[in-house]
Amino acid sequence: MIGTVIAVISDLDSDVTVFWTLLFQIVLDSEKRLAANLAAHDLTPPQFYVLKTLIERGGRCPIGEIARAHHLTNATMTGLVKRLEAMLLVQREPNAADRRSVYVTLTQAGTERFLAVQQDLLTHLRAVLSVLSSEERQDLIRYFSHYVSLVGAPANG
Repeated sequence: MIGTVIAVISDLDSDVTVFWTLLFQIVLDSEKRLAANLAAHDLTPPQFYVLKTLIERGGRCPIGEIARAHHLTNATMTGLVKRLEAMLLVQREPNAADRRSVYVTLTQAGTERFLAVQQDLLTHLRAVLSVLSSEERQDLIRYFSHYVSLVGAPANG
């Protein structure tokens, strides 16, 4: 019985090591590909995440809410938004109800830039997933979904 328990723990440790290694490779590769894709669209990852947040929130959001969503200070977010504003991708507008607060609104150009980046990313993902069979893709989706549900990751972060 003790030998079986040790073997199970050893198998688990081995699986953890393999999983961690694969997950780390996937994350690093994804970050590298995302950064290259965003650079081709003259965006940094933080700028893209601001656009993504605005898309997810209907195109308009208080700047403080965006900062909190990305665990950034208001000052850092203000700098990001100013650069996006200079690129004509967002506009800032005062909050009439609270003069200390500012809304960030996505412009048409910001929406178009986000959609172009998203389309490029989806095209790449489509190419990667096309080498798998339909059954393999469904297995992958099911396993990733199960993993996400176990670790409690937010659906859109």
